[in-house]
Amino acid sequence: MFLAVFSISNIIFTNMIISKYNVIAVMSGTSLDGIDIIYATYIYDNNWSFNIHHSKTVKYSKHWKLNLSNLINQSMDELQSIDKDYSKHLGNIILKFIKAYKIDAIDFIASHGHTALHQPVEGLTYQIGNQQVLANTVNEKVICDFRVQDVELGGQGAPLVPIGDRLLFSNYSYCLNLGGFANISFENNDKRIAYDICPVNIVLNHYVLKLNLEYDDKGQLASKGRINEELLSRLNALEFYNEKPPKSLGLEWVELNVFPLIESFNLKTEDSLRTLIEHIAIQISKNLKLKSSNVLITGGGVYNDFLISRLKSLSISEIQIPKDEIIEFKEALIFGLLGVLKDRNEVNCLKSVTGASENHSSGKVLIPNT
Repeated sequence: MFLAVFSISNIIFTNMIISKYNVIAVMSGTSLDGIDIIYATYIYDNNWSFNIHHSKTVKYSKHWKLNLSNLINQSMDELQSIDKDYSKHLGNIILKFIKAYKIDAIDFIASHGHTALHQPVEGLTYQIGNQQVLANTVNEKVICDFRVQDVELGGQGAPLVPIGDRLLFSNYSYCLNLGGFANISFENNDKRIAYDICPVNIVLNHYVLKLNLEYDDKGQLASKGRINEELLSRLNALEFYNEKPPKSLGLEWVELNVFPLIESFNLKTEDSLRTLIEHIAIQISKNLKLKSSNVLITGGGVYNDFLISRLKSLSISEIQIPKDEIIEFKEALIFGLLGVLKDRNEVNCLKSVTGASENHSSGKVLIPNT
């Protein structure tokens, strides 16, 4: 604990910055796997460390999966109504989590929410699940809505995880997450660089859904398909891949550029999946350029054995897969850290990553008014 003492006219003021935080962190990704929730302790002692005590993924009901998959087609009035309902829904899930694990020491809730719209070029990003009703429902302080300020400062509002990669996982050359999208983070000349690489589960899951499956288990369906070389070439030629960072992707980009292209070939599902796997592995491997480097891979895509095998085959880097807890909950863990940094009024958003005009401490604080 840091203790600063100031004396003015015999009046003593103490300003304490605590070094240990007990946080519940909540995250929902674009692949709609569910709501990730953890209870973790963050400790600062010259360097940051953490301990995840409890973790759980709460699957979405059919109602919420349908609503969340259709957010970009809603009017702003409809979005705001869904936002309020979703904030209440998150609050109830957190309450059940607290009760299930008998959690009684909470400094605050850190919530990413769920991305409804992400168009940073237009100055727009909207995460639902960050309304006052969330704080009122859980009756705890909530730190949330981490992307908006960055976009207001001219940034992409994404990715935000790299500050956590730097502070919690600095022993890796690269941190790679395979979620709805693949995103990467690494140090370059004492600057943290990070960006989205390509879509992953957001497209893979979309096509297996046509077979009434939630996902391609271990990539078995993809492994049975054949690569369509023309489709692969056209996917690899998408303009986004030639842009320099900072850059980020959203569902809107996929619906405009990827789905129509794939569907124009009218392939069997297995062949679409096989071509997509090769495309993903090629795009990721192109971004792993350091020799004698190690890569921490997390996110649901890690469980796609076929994708990992293709990535290992094409990459010059050593692929390292951590324990399941980190694979599944690293993003929630880091959004908890973003909340801690915001609570300390310390930088949690890096201009070298997002392209914002300055480093800043992003997020809003909700105090329960019940």
